[in-house]
Amino acid sequence: MAELELKDLLEKQNKAFAEFREANDARLKALESKGSVDPLLEEKVDKANAAITAIGKQMDEIEKKANRPGGVGKGSARPEVDEHKQAFGLFLRKGREDGLRELEKKALNITTDADGGYAVPEQIDTDVLSLMQNMSPMRGVCNVITVGTPDYKKLVSTHGAGSGWVDEDDARTETTSPGLAQVTAYMGELYANPMATQTALDDIFFNAEAWLQQELSDAFAIAEGTAFVTGDGSKKPKGFLAYTQAATADATRAFGTVEYIATGADAAFKTASATVSPADDLLTAIHAMKAGLRTGAAFMLNSATLATVRKWKAYGTGDYIWQPGLVAGQASSLFGFGVVENEDMPAVAADATPIAFGNWKRAYTIVDRIGIRVLRDPYTNKPYVGFYTTKRVGGMLVDSNAVKLIKIAAS
Repeated sequence: MAELELKDLLEKQNKAFAEFREANDARLKALESKGSVDPLLEEKVDKANAAITAIGKQMDEIEKKANRPGGVGKGSARPEVDEHKQAFGLFLRKGREDGLRELEKKALNITTDADGGYAVPEQIDTDVLSLMQNMSPMRGVCNVITVGTPDYKKLVSTHGAGSGWVDEDDARTETTSPGLAQVTAYMGELYANPMATQTALDDIFFNAEAWLQQELSDAFAIAEGTAFVTGDGSKKPKGFLAYTQAATADATRAFGTVEYIATGADAAFKTASATVSPADDLLTAIHAMKAGLRTGAAFMLNSATLATVRKWKAYGTGDYIWQPGLVAGQASSLFGFGVVENEDMPAVAADATPIAFGNWKRAYTIVDRIGIRVLRDPYTNKPYVGFYTTKRVGGMLVDSNAVKLIKIAAS
């Protein structure tokens, strides 16, 4: 069923793009010949552009649903895990804690009691993270790891070891050692407090575990998604846009500083002309990245910016730089590179960086601290039962050479 829906939407997207291309070509010709455009033609372009965006979102939703984890009734190969899950279900519905602490220790190998509630079972924890990956653009493209410690550090190489050429009987002089730098994840604690009535929890047809999964994934994905992009690192992950930025190339830029390409205009992209295209800056960003890092790289921008970029043509060829996916499940592309729509990316404005081009697996790492904890509260807001839930998560820029930014600035 999902495949048929995707195929139908793909056909609609291609049709909408053909209509958009025809209308936008007419708009560009009118600008060149008359210096102005009929408002009706502008409206036609915008309508076709909006249709492409809407169809793309429908396709994303279908793919997300297809990738969602299965029901919460799945069994485990470890009996203690199933026992813990059953006991946790009674805790959610009835507040019963009989033997739950001991089952938690056996199932999760916890050696000391943690303060504040109980750890959710493995399956629910995994499914929450899976749902969050479907909802969060950053989780979908970045490197994601799970740790058991309260903080995380990693050594990365800033340059390779030296080498040289010698004859077989020449002396081997000492070469330079590879430079190493330590990067640290900026950790923070996310919390949510979803509520349900005790009547709902008592209903045998109410799937309490699935409800909790969805509530937590919704709340956590929204909050952490913003932090991974723009977070300041204070009690939260540090977003990749919060790191120092400079207009210098990889060879001369300090480690941990992100390169940006200025648009040459104070509050907008370049103005298109017979010899200039605003798309030139995207090409500059692509080629500013080392060739080895470009494999798997993708552009990241919000849907409003994408609607603007969709109108651009490459200078010289006159081809549209945005192209829809040719088959179901294939993402649209800019200059042949993938496109990640992320509404947490800034809008076009002075000094903003609305477009990023990155090898996201190399550039940014998301760090999950194992274990989501739940504290049941039936007293504070009667007749509702609150489930105060906490989760530790961090984020860090690992390779500043693996991401380039387009900045709205004169220089």
